[in-house]
Amino acid sequence: MYPRPFEYIAPTSVSDAVRELGNADFAKVMSGGMSLIPMMKLRLLSPELVVDIGRIAGLDQISDDGDTITIGALVRHDDTSESDLVPAALRTAAGWTGDRQVRSRGTTCGAVAHADIAADQPCAVLALGGTMIAQGPNGTREIASEDFFVDVLTSALEPDEILTGIRLSKNGGGSAYDKLGRRGGHTDYAVAGASAHVSMTDGHIRSARVALTGVGTKPTLALGVMEALAGSDGSEASVAEAAQRATEGVTVLEDLYGSVDYKAHLATVMVKRAVLGAIANA
Repeated sequence: MYPRPFEYIAPTSVSDAVRELGNADFAKVMSGGMSLIPMMKLRLLSPELVVDIGRIAGLDQISDDGDTITIGALVRHDDTSESDLVPAALRTAAGWTGDRQVRSRGTTCGAVAHADIAADQPCAVLALGGTMIAQGPNGTREIASEDFFVDVLTSALEPDEILTGIRLSKNGGGSAYDKLGRRGGHTDYAVAGASAHVSMTDGHIRSARVALTGVGTKPTLALGVMEALAGSDGSEASVAEAAQRATEGVTVLEDLYGSVDYKAHLATVMVKRAVLGAIANA
């Protein structure tokens, strides 16, 4: 199938791109195009204007800002997966995103902005407490990851805003990501997946953030697990007990890849694996 007719522009600055977005009734930003183009071909999306930000200088870097790192809007999945600056959970998630062609062209920020319910990197960014940096006509604003993912394929970005970067804290601790892919491996969308970031003090968990993907309508924090883990000894038994609360407060969706019961069970398995992995990396 072919997309409906559309206009295409490739501005050379973020401000020009934002202006073009604001002038159109329905426009979409393209960085790598690995999500946008297939949706346009299937006519699930038919924007009148595509704003390609791929020629804007300065957005293709992972920068060390002291206490934080920033992943620019044009940083490819491969670059994220290979960077020593990036926490383990996001490196793994980026390395498990799609196939080699997708990883060499698609971008981390694009995957996060797309907000797919079963994608890898949004889950890792949520567990890591990332901050989204959006630029619009009124300047730059920061959006906490727990506020960024709104619903199915829906983020908190305004139609005339661009996600120019993701900021992650260099706050120590350990992180990990695990999933079961739809075809049984890792380089496919998750039937269920989990990411965790854990900080330890004197052999006990001081704090934990745990996120799910592939289970509900959006990447979601597993708040019950986080509550159960705080102050625990991080033993396999305590982690397994906490993981039983994986879908507490989450509306689990049945789909072609699993029933509600199956996906809820799988979420507990992936949460346990991710948390134990994060503890091992701490």
